Amino acid sequence: MFDVLMKIYESYGYTTREAVASIVENNIYGLDIDDRAAQLAYFAVMMKARQYDRRFFSRGIQPHVYAIVESNHVDKFAVEYFCNGDARLKEAMDNIISELHDAKEYGSILTVTPQDWTMLYNRFAEITEDINMSRETALRELLPLVQVAEALAQKYDVVVTNPPYMSSSGMNAILSDFVKKNYPNSKSDLFAVFIEKCGQIAKKNGYQAMITQHVWMFLSGYITLREKLQTIDIINMAHLGPHAFEEISGEIVQTTSFVMRGTNIKNYLGIYVRLISANSQDTKEQMFLSGLNRFNTSKDTFTCIPEEPIVYWLPEKALLPYNNSVSLLGNVAAPCAGLATGDNNTFQRYWYEVFYNNIGFGVSDVDETEHRPEKWYPCNSSGEFRKWYTDNLLVVNWQYNGKEIKSFRNADGKLAARPQNTVRYFKEGLTWNKLSTSRFAVKYKMPGFVFDDTSRSAFPHELELLPYYIGSLCSCVTFSYLQALDPTMSFTNGDLVRIPMVVDVERKDIVTKLVKSCIKYSKTDWDSFETSWDFQYHPLLRKVPTIVEAFNQWQAECDDRFSQLKVNEEELNRIFIAIYGLQDEMTPEVEDKDVTVRKADLGRDIRSFISYAVGCMFGRYSLDVDGLAYAGGEWDASKYVSFPADKDNIIPICDDEYFEDDIVGLFVEFVKTVYGAETLDENLKFIADALGGKGQPKEVIRNYFLNDFYADHCKIYQKRPIYWLFDSGKKNGFKALIYMHRYQPDTIARIRTDYVHEQQARYRTAIADLEQRIANASTGERVKLNKKLTALQAQDTEIRTYEEKIHHLADQMISIDLDDGVKKNYAIFQDVLAKIK
Repeated sequence: MFDVLMKIYESYGYTTREAVASIVENNIYGLDIDDRAAQLAYFAVMMKARQYDRRFFSRGIQPHVYAIVESNHVDKFAVEYFCNGDARLKEAMDNIISELHDAKEYGSILTVTPQDWTMLYNRFAEITEDINMSRETALRELLPLVQVAEALAQKYDVVVTNPPYMSSSGMNAILSDFVKKNYPNSKSDLFAVFIEKCGQIAKKNGYQAMITQHVWMFLSGYITLREKLQTIDIINMAHLGPHAFEEISGEIVQTTSFVMRGTNIKNYLGIYVRLISANSQDTKEQMFLSGLNRFNTSKDTFTCIPEEPIVYWLPEKALLPYNNSVSLLGNVAAPCAGLATGDNNTFQRYWYEVFYNNIGFGVSDVDETEHRPEKWYPCNSSGEFRKWYTDNLLVVNWQYNGKEIKSFRNADGKLAARPQNTVRYFKEGLTWNKLSTSRFAVKYKMPGFVFDDTSRSAFPHELELLPYYIGSLCSCVTFSYLQALDPTMSFTNGDLVRIPMVVDVERKDIVTKLVKSCIKYSKTDWDSFETSWDFQYHPLLRKVPTIVEAFNQWQAECDDRFSQLKVNEEELNRIFIAIYGLQDEMTPEVEDKDVTVRKADLGRDIRSFISYAVGCMFGRYSLDVDGLAYAGGEWDASKYVSFPADKDNIIPICDDEYFEDDIVGLFVEFVKTVYGAETLDENLKFIADALGGKGQPKEVIRNYFLNDFYADHCKIYQKRPIYWLFDSGKKNGFKALIYMHRYQPDTIARIRTDYVHEQQARYRTAIADLEQRIANASTGERVKLNKKLTALQAQDTEIRTYEEKIHHLADQMISIDLDDGVKKNYAIFQDVLAKIK
């Protein structure tokens, strides 16, 4: 600032000395609540002045740079001495003392009444030579108060700041009450309060220049601030977005830098530079200097959009629907916030945790749940970025019309849940994630679902138009509107209701057909993986002799589905671009990363195949039954003819084939059953190669089960594993899987007696055998045998300690309730189970 001002002064013919003195005396004022920051700023101004005028220090000129001071403990005798019975001085000082009380809590947002500053400073000049004892106190305490008060009270030609950022939730009670009372239009965050304050202390026709977070331009919470700003002009703006500063990473901090002027010129064209697409400080600078992405826009153009967001980059054609009074989504559908349970750990589960028959599918109206026996009901909740069809994972306890949720209370006795819009529960509609890290995605909401507050939903008044609305909302046109209405990627009802919905009767049928096709592709993709409750069988189960042929067929299906969905989406984009008349502004192309069905992936799909095989070993799935064969309830052995399920629900994972039901042996048998004995070796090699290990196929597969299978399982099942790994430790002394839905109170006792004890006996026999062989071995062979002996002894020690732990649990004959979910049940046995990663 100093350098800029020097150039201005020099251009008007001032000498360097005159310019420096005038800048320090008249042009630069600074305030800070932090004493050290103020000291550093004072020092910087002095050194900058010294740079231009080597004798500046001797001129007795002091910068107007102050640390804000409080009047909380002013010496009353010093005040009396200073005022010396003068009523005007006393009134002025009383006002200043009153207004600067708790000043460090409020900083520059304080409002200070202008006083007769000349009168006050004349009095300070009078007492400078006084010998009264209160003179020093008055100068030390009162002079800083007057200087700060003057700086706060006067108005400026230009106000410049990078304000503090603090949301209302982070403010203490004193600051929060002050802001609510004095800045009701901008109370949501301190940076917004400073936008308002800077406008107040700028002169008429004066300027304010700031860098702030950009949310004030869009969010509903700042609508009154935006309305107030309609009375001034935005001169220019560099809309920086994320990654504007090397010191700050991530998408959260999104900024804008702007200059406003205290004028209100009709149709004034501000200059805006949109830099949000550049992903670094340097690229933003290059884009700014290139002259690209510049817009000359009048603030009057924003007024046609509800809540008046500052969408300077929207082309005129995109504003036409608003000007032509086209229906908004809020007028043709009912966007709703959903269920807030008050405690998701208590009331929500992943569907695969609970007894499957205790899930109430097929409900069409909330009143049906009054008398239905099921405890759990499907629940739309936020998930990964996905279009067209929902990722159905969660169920919610809505038994007896949500009786437990509705009566649930916090520790303080207050009702904790907010069951909002319950009349809409289980109805057909559309849904979307309230928060997103990428793009906006709308999904078809099937009937039969509750929806929670993280998954907002809308219900068209004309249900036949539902596919059309889904197509429109999934198009690039809607996303461009949403980026304008709320670039924060927080898609609340307030954002969606403002989207203009243009229904083209002539194109309605083709849009409906394309959307239904997209939903079908997306559902087929979702149901191809076992975390879908509509999963029927693994996609690599095909009537071919080799798994490589099965994978190639699956890969072709995935590629075709991906390509067809992409073609559909681009055609929908093309249609809606034409409907909204934005052919010159947008292109219909869809990037591969935004197509939300999965392509085949050899490593992932082979691991998925192995997971399915383990499910068949436990009887969760069967080669003879589509879908779930068992997920709690009565066991039916007749479902498992082609590949029998494990009888005792305990499958050991060892570093060798010690047990008859060894997991690798069972897996080999499963592959043989699916593809035939003749191609077994070929298929095992293909599986081993896909796993990426080295060695013989069975060795690679065994290492996968020992080291990686459980981590993959926990990841697939969202850290709520349905197969539990009993694990003695890092030495692999003992490992065994059970299926939680088949757990019985005597399961741990059987693990101990039938498996742990047997393994201990094997270790003892093997150790004794090795010791005898070592005694008779040659020197070279003895080294190898000793290494093996050390490993066996470590496993023996580990399993001995493990046996003590499992013995303690086995004697308790513990029962579990599937309704408690994995997290609570797993914790009961945490001392003997592998840690969930």
